[in-house]
Amino acid sequence: MVRNRGIFVAPPELLIPRTKTNLSMSRIIAIVNQKGGVGKTTTAINLGASLAVAEKRTLVIDIDPQGNATSGIGVENRQNRPTVYDILVNRRNARECIVTGQHFPFLDVIPSTRDLVGAEIELVDAPQREKVLREAIRPLKDDYDFILVDCPPSLGLLTLNTLTAADSVLIPIQCEFYALEGLSQLLSTVHLVQRGLNPGLDIEGVLLTMYDKRLNLSRQVAEEAREYFGKKVYRTPVPRNVTLAEAPSFGKPIILYDALSPGAKAYLALAKEIMNRVPDSEAKPPTKGEGS
Repeated sequence: MVRNRGIFVAPPELLIPRTKTNLSMSRIIAIVNQKGGVGKTTTAINLGASLAVAEKRTLVIDIDPQGNATSGIGVENRQNRPTVYDILVNRRNARECIVTGQHFPFLDVIPSTRDLVGAEIELVDAPQREKVLREAIRPLKDDYDFILVDCPPSLGLLTLNTLTAADSVLIPIQCEFYALEGLSQLLSTVHLVQRGLNPGLDIEGVLLTMYDKRLNLSRQVAEEAREYFGKKVYRTPVPRNVTLAEAPSFGKPIILYDALSPGAKAYLALAKEIMNRVPDSEAKPPTKGEGS
């Protein structure tokens, strides 16, 4: 149990691998934390770009009404361009909303705009409202190796839709004083989704962001996270890096803005780590002669 002043309690069932009902190698990963400023959008943009550089077919879906992943990845806000709002509210075909080849041939984006602010209200009376996103992006799954969804800093209906659609959850944790506060609420929400809407939902991993190895506080947060989550915590932390904050203003992932920066190296290493984490239920049996 994490010892962070008694503020973190979560059901242990969350750390038990879930039985996968879909053995497709494609993975839909929800990037979630109800706290703002922990690096969700930065991770969606730069992990997506890093996977695309590795020639993994990658789709980034921006389901945050702030649209920061959209602008940060360089998608222009054009009038009449279909967005995730059209998917959720107008039931637009998701393929029609994809911006293809953003910076890299293997990187696609479904953008967001501030219109999404009203989506939660408009979805209240919709049938199967928690499953709208899942039904919309299910046909896309065979087209991609990774689908990353950048969630808003809340546990509302947009995040619930994402958790229902996802195979797993990636949780960025900022290495700051209140890093673990409120995390139990997020994990309890994940547990409820597992029980009622998406039995296959798993914890993909926990990512330490804004990490500074010189600070005792960063090391303490990392220690406490690893104490509770164990191997779910990625070996690769994302360091404090000014270029990570600068890159979105130019509409570029960090590997295009400053490929030699510590932030770029961290996200490339994270992408490699995620690609190497194949769930047990999805691992292929060895082919004939393999290992001989």
